[in-house]
Amino acid sequence: MRVRRRRGAAAVLLIGVLTVIVAAGSGSNHARKRPPLSTPPDGHVAYQQLHHAPEESPTAAVKSVLAYTPFVKEGGDRGRDIALTFDDGPGPYTPGVLDVLERLHVHATFFEIGEMLRYFSASTLRELRDGDVIGDHTETHPEMATLSARDQREELFEQIARIELLGGPRPVLFRPPYGSFNATTMRELHAMHLLMVLWSVDTEDYQQPGVSVIVQRALAGAHPGAIILMHDAGGTRTQTIAALPIIIRDLRAGGFRLVTVPELLRDDPPPPGQPLPSSLRGD
Repeated sequence: MRVRRRRGAAAVLLIGVLTVIVAAGSGSNHARKRPPLSTPPDGHVAYQQLHHAPEESPTAAVKSVLAYTPFVKEGGDRGRDIALTFDDGPGPYTPGVLDVLERLHVHATFFEIGEMLRYFSASTLRELRDGDVIGDHTETHPEMATLSARDQREELFEQIARIELLGGPRPVLFRPPYGSFNATTMRELHAMHLLMVLWSVDTEDYQQPGVSVIVQRALAGAHPGAIILMHDAGGTRTQTIAALPIIIRDLRAGGFRLVTVPELLRDDPPPPGQPLPSSLRGD
């Protein structure tokens, strides 16, 4: 009798355990459902998949473009996106640029100098809160082509480290100061998974040519997929701040949508096979 009672108790316990496992498994399966992942893209396949996947995240868009090209200077020409970019910050005029962007509900891409974060990190934090994108513009703004591989690596890494210490996401975009780069730069960028972002429109606002000239240059070069170069630091930027709302208004009136560089690459990436320019003038 005692043996039968023990066996009966064991059977009841076993049934209870199985019931709990089944219930937990069912709940877990329901909670962990995810859409199926696509096959990681490569080469021309990356371009095709990205071009037909507007729901893909901005970081994923950069990675997908990196799969078939190490640089971009503009997006594709099938959409109406234009990316506004600002170099050399953060600085004392960055808040004025951000005031305009916030008031007009525009997100932009800022290529920042690492050492400037020692003094103006509050603006970088504000950019991150606004949903802007931060790119690497080196630690000290040198001409990269004049540096050794080690020094180029340090220029890239130290800026990245500063952004991460602020709590920002690791930069995946790089813009070379003065448009200066060489084969060593490209090897270092490849090792650090950074996409080099050049530009298709240079307003040359760093020369302070006047508000109307900055506006004219930005609008004259506007086209689907354009990447427009401006500056929020590196000198007096009152002309850039005054020109910015006019540029935004007129681009929107022309039917363009203002986006970050990752959004541009997600919505309408450049086609593969574009030749890498030897250099570009810029600041």
